[in-house]
Amino acid sequence: MNRRLVERLTEAAIATFLWSFRLVIVLVVVLGSFLTIVSGKYDLETWVRLAVTGASLGSVYALIALGYTMVYGILRMINFAHGEIFMGGAFAGYFTAVVLDDAGFLNYSPVTALISVAIMIVVAMAISTLLAVLVERLAYRPLRNTPRLVPLIAAIGASFFLQYTFRGFFGPGIYAYPGIDFLSQQAPIPLLTIRWVELLVIVAAVVMMTVLYLFVMRTRIGTAIRAVSEDKSTAALMGIDVNRSIVTTFAVGAAMAGAAGVLYALMFRQVTFFVGFIPGIKAFTAAVLGGIGNVPGAMLGGLFLGEIESIGPVLFLDGLGVPAPSQLKDVIAFTMLVLVLVFRPSGILGERVTKDRA
Repeated sequence: MNRRLVERLTEAAIATFLWSFRLVIVLVVVLGSFLTIVSGKYDLETWVRLAVTGASLGSVYALIALGYTMVYGILRMINFAHGEIFMGGAFAGYFTAVVLDDAGFLNYSPVTALISVAIMIVVAMAISTLLAVLVERLAYRPLRNTPRLVPLIAAIGASFFLQYTFRGFFGPGIYAYPGIDFLSQQAPIPLLTIRWVELLVIVAAVVMMTVLYLFVMRTRIGTAIRAVSEDKSTAALMGIDVNRSIVTTFAVGAAMAGAAGVLYALMFRQVTFFVGFIPGIKAFTAAVLGGIGNVPGAMLGGLFLGEIESIGPVLFLDGLGVPAPSQLKDVIAFTMLVLVLVFRPSGILGERVTKDRA
C-alpha cells in the first residue's frame, strides 16, 4: 500500500514539475515577446532581416536533417557520422572553388559565379556520397543484425575516424572560402533586405528538398525505400533489393549533406575538420523536432530551428533585459526543442512514426 502511495506521489511530483516547466517557458516567451515588441527598439526591417537569416540557416539544417531522418527511417539507427559527411562536402566545395578562382572563372561574371557554385555543389555531393557509401559498406553493413547499441557505437567511431582523417590530411587550420563578389551583394527585391548568397541558399535548398520529396514519393526506387523502411523481411519477399535500397538512402542523404556543406560555407566563408560537429548536432535536433524518420518533418524542423535560433534570442530575451541575447541562441534552440517534445513527444509531424515504430 505504501509503495503504491509513493509511486503515485512520485508521478504527481513529476507531472507537477513538467507542467511548471511548461508554464515558465511559455510565460518567458509570451512576456518577453510582448515587452520586446512594445519597446519599439527594433523596426520591421530588422525583423525581416532576422527572418531571412533564420530561413537561410534553417534551410541548411533541413538539408542535413534529411540524412539523419532517412537513415533512421530505414535502419532505426542514428548516423552520427553524418556531420562529417557534411564536412567532407564543405572541403570538396572549397578545393573546387580554389581551382575555379585560380582559373579566373569564379568571379568573371554573375553567370560564371552561379555556374561555379553549381559545380562546387555537384563535386561536394559526389564526395559526400562516396564517403557515406564507404561508411555504410565498411562500418554499418557488417553490424546490421546486431543489437542497436553496436551500430550506434560504430557510428560514433566512424565520426571520429572521419574527423581526424581530414585533420591528418588537411591539418587543424581554418580554410577561408574564396570570396564570390556577386553573392555578397544585396538582391534588388523591394521591401526585403537579402543578399544574393542567402537567396541562393534558400532557393537551392527548397529545390533540392522538393526533388528529394518527389523522388521518395513518386519513383520506384523511392517506393522501394519506403517499403524497406516499413518491413525489410516483407520487402525482400516481394523482390525488393534491401541492400540497394539502404545504400540508396545513404547516398541520397549524403548528397543533400554535401550540398548543404557548400551552402553553409558560402554563408560563413570558412571550413575546418571540426566544422560538421555543431551543424550536425543542430540538424539532428531538427530531425527530432520534426519527427525522426519523417522526411517532411525534417524539412519543417530545420526551418523552425533556424528561425527560432535567429529570431528567438532577440524576441524572447531582449525585452526582459538579458544582455547580449544573441549569444544564447543555442540555449533558446534546445529549450524550444524540449518544450515542443514535452507537449508532443513524437515531434511536430512524428505521430505516425511513434505509433508504428516505437
